Amino acid sequence: MFSRRLLAVVGVVLLWSLSEPARAQAPDSQGPARLALRAARLFDGKNARLLPDAVVLVEGASIQAVGTRLPIPPGTRVIDLGDVTLLPGLVDAHSHLLLEVPLDSAGSLLDYVARTSTAERALLGAKLGREMLEAGFTTVRDLGNSGRNGDVALRKAIQEGWVTGPRLSACTRALAPPGGQMDTLQPLAQGLIEEEYATVSGVEAARRAVRQALYDGADCIKVIVDNGPNLLTLEELKAITEEAHRRKRPVAAHATNDDSVRLAVQAGVDSVEHAYSLPEDVLATMARKRIFLVPTDTAAADCVSVGATAADPELRRRLEERCKKGIARQHERLRRAAAAGVPLAAGSDMYGAIPGLTRGQASRRVLTAYAEAGLSPVDILRMATVNAAELLRLHDRLGSLEAGKLADVLAVKGDLLKDLGALEQVRFVMKEGRVVLDARAGEGQAEGSVR
Repeated sequence: MFSRRLLAVVGVVLLWSLSEPARAQAPDSQGPARLALRAARLFDGKNARLLPDAVVLVEGASIQAVGTRLPIPPGTRVIDLGDVTLLPGLVDAHSHLLLEVPLDSAGSLLDYVARTSTAERALLGAKLGREMLEAGFTTVRDLGNSGRNGDVALRKAIQEGWVTGPRLSACTRALAPPGGQMDTLQPLAQGLIEEEYATVSGVEAARRAVRQALYDGADCIKVIVDNGPNLLTLEELKAITEEAHRRKRPVAAHATNDDSVRLAVQAGVDSVEHAYSLPEDVLATMARKRIFLVPTDTAAADCVSVGATAADPELRRRLEERCKKGIARQHERLRRAAAAGVPLAAGSDMYGAIPGLTRGQASRRVLTAYAEAGLSPVDILRMATVNAAELLRLHDRLGSLEAGKLADVLAVKGDLLKDLGALEQVRFVMKEGRVVLDARAGEGQAEGSVR
C-alpha cells in the first residue's frame, strides 16, 4: 500500500516533466530510426587520443558504428554538432538524489529525515535527476539516504518514462551499525534511524538485511562500515558481501579511516567510498582484487564556502585553512592509489544545495578536485565513464562509445584533453538514442538528412 501511494505521488510530475518540449526526452515519432552524430573530435572512453572528424551512427537505442568520416547511409538524420568533443555519458558512482541538506549550520541529516517524507524526497529526486541528466550524467548510482525505497520508486518512474532522468542504480537503505549515521537519539526518536538505515547487529542480522534490500529492489548494497567509534565486525561485513555476491550484486562500503578501510578490503567489497585515510598496506590488495576506490573529494574553491557561514573572520580563516589541509591529504592518498594501480571511479557524494548551481553542475566539481590532485584529463574521464560503468557492472552496455553499446552520448564545446573545463560547456546530451538536451540554437550548426 505504501509503495503504491508513493509511486502515485511520484507520477504527478509527469505533466511537468513533459511540458518543456525543447528539453523533452520523448523520441521524435515522425523521424527516422537512424541518426548520425558528426563532431570535430571524439573521446571513446578507452583510447588516450581523440578521434578526429568523428561520426557516430545510432539506430534505436544503440550505437551501430563509430569512426572517422564514416559513410552515412541514405535517409539517416544527421546532427552536425560542429566544434565539440563527443564522449560517453558521464557516470556518478556515488550520489544522493533524494537528499538535499542545507550546507550550513541550519540543517542536518536528522532534521531533514524528521521533516521530509519519502514521497516528497522522490519528487525532489525527479527534479535533481533531470538536472544531473542535463549536465551530462546519463547514469547515477544512488547510495542510500533515500528514505524507505524512495530510490526504487524514482528508478521505476524514470524507466517508465513518467519523468526524465538518468539511468538509476538504486541501493535502498544503507546497512549500518546501530545508530546509522545519526547522533545519539532518545528511545522515542530512534525510529527515525530505521527510516534511513537498516541497522545490523550480528552475522545473521547482516544476512537478513541484505536479503531484505534485494527483495526491496536493490541493484547494489551500501554498507556503513564506520560511524564514529562504531564499526561493523569483519564477520558481519563478510556475511554482507557473501550474501550480496551470491545474488550478483556489488557492495559499496562507506569507510573513512584506516581501520574501516582495512575491514572493507578484507571482507572483499567491490568499492571503498571516501577512504579519506587510506593505509599503504591495502593498496596492493585493492589493485589485485580490483576493489575500486571512489574518492568523493572536494575542490579547493569549495573551502571558501566552508567558512562562509562563520561571522568571525578569524574562525572563517581557520575553517578555510583546515579545509585546505584536508584537501591536501585527499590529493596525497589519491596519487598513492593511482600509482599503486588501484581502480578509480568518480563519485560526487553531492547531497546539498550549492547556490547558483544545479545538482548536475555541482556534482561535476568532483572532477575538478581530481585534476587538482594531478590526475590527467584522460584518467579523470575514464573514472567518470568506462571505470564507473565497470564498477556498476554495466560495462557491457555503457561507459564507452563503440558498436553495440547504448547510445549515451555527451557533447561539450572545445577539446577536453587540452582543457577539462570544457565539461562546463555541455552542448548536447543523448540517452539511449533520444536527444535530452540540444543547446545548438543560434550557433549555426546544420541538421538534415543525407541522401
